[in-house]
Amino acid sequence: MARAVRFDRLGGPEVLRVEDVAVRDPGPNEVRLRVEAIGVNRAEANFRAGTYIYQPTLPGSGLGYEAAGVVEAVGDGVHDFTPGDVVSALPAILMTEFATYAETAILPARALVRHPETIDAVQAAATWMAYSTAYGMLLEFGGIRPAEPVLITGASSSVGTAAIQIANSIGAIPIVTTRSEAKRQRLLEAGAAHVVVTESQDVVKEVLAVTNGEGVVLAIDAVAGAGVDTVIQTVAPGGSLVVYGWLDPTPMPFPIHPDFRARNVRTYAFTEVTMADDARLERAKRFVISGLRSGALAPVIDRTFDLAEVAEAHRHLEANTQLGKVVLTV
Repeated sequence: MARAVRFDRLGGPEVLRVEDVAVRDPGPNEVRLRVEAIGVNRAEANFRAGTYIYQPTLPGSGLGYEAAGVVEAVGDGVHDFTPGDVVSALPAILMTEFATYAETAILPARALVRHPETIDAVQAAATWMAYSTAYGMLLEFGGIRPAEPVLITGASSSVGTAAIQIANSIGAIPIVTTRSEAKRQRLLEAGAAHVVVTESQDVVKEVLAVTNGEGVVLAIDAVAGAGVDTVIQTVAPGGSLVVYGWLDPTPMPFPIHPDFRARNVRTYAFTEVTMADDARLERAKRFVISGLRSGALAPVIDRTFDLAEVAEAHRHLEANTQLGKVVLTV
């Protein structure tokens, strides 16, 4: 038996409970992982609430995309991992089939990677959702290059801080937004070249000012909603807007600002890197592992909680006061 997080109904963090569940052997192409740390993501909070892109199977649903730990056992057909290997989990699963919020997790071998010895379990559990998501938007689809400005909205999230680091690692210029003045200094310390506070500053005016009136080559937007009309106005003609999150549930305007016709606009999901294309995933793994080894990439940990405090961890995440990643420890 092992402790695992389950929920029987949709709702707030209070629906999450920790219970003992039976531990099974891994099946073909599966690995059993002794979990040491778990990354907490907005996707899991939405899954728990019933607002995610797919619905949990109730009652008794598990959840969780990320984890780090030690391989306990491998199933038939697994040749890349052996018991004792230290690994972390990529978000390359469906939470209706696999889950990581537990002391022991069964995961497909494809969803595991050996992370550098230079990082610990907490950092490893905080890596793959954030960095694979940011990598895909900035490099695979955004094509950002050295000296080019990129706008990162909702920058205090784990994806936001990862995007700042990736932009800096290739010599791009990360311009970020945050709602309140309270996070300005912390974002500058996290590597942002410029910080725009949306509650007190005109986003378009500020972005154009720091880009000599030209706008950004790429904007990645975690907020969506009515604010998309503002974000598109910061993008230079021929540039791109990638919408990857929906923190603002209000409908996005359509058509958006008239200038959008000279810009590329698309939505993005992390699965475009982690599940849709093996070659893309391998490029992401190489890029992130290289950055972790060099120190150019270093997960920003906001706060850790014990597995038994999972409901409090979700409350903290949804309060939107964090900067970086929330992690559960086991």
